Amino acid sequence: MSVKIVDQDTEQLIKETAKRVFFAEGRFKATTQEIADAAGVNRTLINYYFRSRNNLFDIVFDDAQRQEHEMMEKIVFSDMPFKEKVSRHLDIFFEQSKEYPFLEAYMVTQMNQGTCYKDKDKMNVLLDKFYLEIALEMEKGTIQKMRPEQFVLNFVSLMSFPSSMRTLLQETMGFTEEGFNALLQERKEIIMNILFIK
Repeated sequence: MSVKIVDQDTEQLIKETAKRVFFAEGRFKATTQEIADAAGVNRTLINYYFRSRNNLFDIVFDDAQRQEHEMMEKIVFSDMPFKEKVSRHLDIFFEQSKEYPFLEAYMVTQMNQGTCYKDKDKMNVLLDKFYLEIALEMEKGTIQKMRPEQFVLNFVSLMSFPSSMRTLLQETMGFTEEGFNALLQERKEIIMNILFIK
């Protein structure tokens, strides 16, 4: 029993370390030896638990994607008012972006390769619910009238573009990492003011 717990702990340690190396430090090409060194374990354990570096990468990315989808489902299907749902989503997104600044860039890359959101049915159910709420808010006059899909494009673009383009923007705008994080912290209020009329 205790051996199994230790094994689970080691496997989780490797996954969390890989997530940090890949998505917090942006070292997408890190070797199994580099991940093992960062985790303080023997490299053979990575092969034992995950078979290969690429398999570990896929598992870590799938976990991150699943967690994001579960978070979106929890917000969209909650009883919160629509404006609060958008606000909550922004809070979680920017907190994650601060912890894992390179995750969004990698997700965009995967989307371009057609490997994101394997369960499109689940995503369609979530989007249909969100579109309906957007349409209802437009009728109330809290947001500008447009196709609900346009509202989603505005929301996602305003939220994720600075994160997905972080390296380029930070470099060209002359920000330190801390300075760019502070800039992102200001985004929520700006986004809310752009998206909502009242």
